[in-house]
Parts: sequence; structure tokens; C-alpha cells
Amino acid sequence: MKRVIAVLLCLLFPVAAFASDENSYKINYDGGSLPGIKAGTDAKLFIDPNQIRIVHGKDTLVTIPAGSVTEISYGQDVHRRVGAAIGLAIFSFGLGALLALSKSKKHFVGLTWANGDQKGGFAMQCDKSDYRGVLAALEGITGKKAVDSDAMNVKN
Repeated sequence: MKRVIAVLLCLLFPVAAFASDENSYKINYDGGSLPGIKAGTDAKLFIDPNQIRIVHGKDTLVTIPAGSVTEISYGQDVHRRVGAAIGLAIFSFGLGALLALSKSKKHFVGLTWANGDQKGGFAMQCDKSDYRGVLAALEGITGKKAVDSDAMNVKN
């Protein structure tokens, strides 16, 4: 009986491992030209060998051929947790002061493309543990180097 269970587990474990969404990332759509989705909506980014897909629920919002990507950008939004610190300071002044010194970072990735007459772009917020993987995957399938939008100087 133990051998039968061991054989079943050996067969089922690899199937379950391959059934997961290895090439997908949870994102938060921050805005852009995608129809049918509002800013702040959670979605999934699928990076296939020759295309990029944004999926919300069971609906595929856009499929972008990897060769049509014109630019990949990334940046961070760093801000202090002042509001949370004020709320905590009401109950404990010391903890509120410590929280006011801490910072939070949000990681954003932007993508623009031009596929014939179809042009578009969007920005997405990625999890802090995923954004480097998203950038590496996008750079790998498109052949484009990501641009740090925080380091760009705007001249008028």
C-alpha cells in the first residue's frame, strides 16, 4: 500500500508543478491605453516566448507581440508613512515617531508598443519580489533594455 501511494505521489507531484502559472506575475494596472480596465485593478501579466498578455479574470485584455515593444521603463515611488504614523501616534507617540521615519517603495514597470496602426502603452505596479523578474523576462523576449525613468533628466 505504501508503494502505491508513493508511486501516485511521484506521478501527481510533477503534473501539479507544471500546471502552475510559472510565466505569470500578479500586477496592479496603474493606467494607460488598455480598454476595459480601470487604474488600480489587479490583473495578471503573462510573458510567453513570443508575446505578452494582460489578463483580468478570464478575459485577455491585450496581447502584445514581443517584436512590437518599443520601450520598457521602470521606476520607484518612495514616500514616508506619515498618515499611518499620525494614526499610531494617537495611541503610542514613540511608535508613531518610529513609523514616521520608515519609507515604503512601490515598483512600477511601463511598456509601450507599436504594432502597425495599433499603438499603446501602460504602467503597472509590480510586487517588490517580482519586478526584477518581470524586467528580466521582458528584456529577454523583446531584446530591449529597460530604462530607469528615475534617472532620466527632462529638459525644457
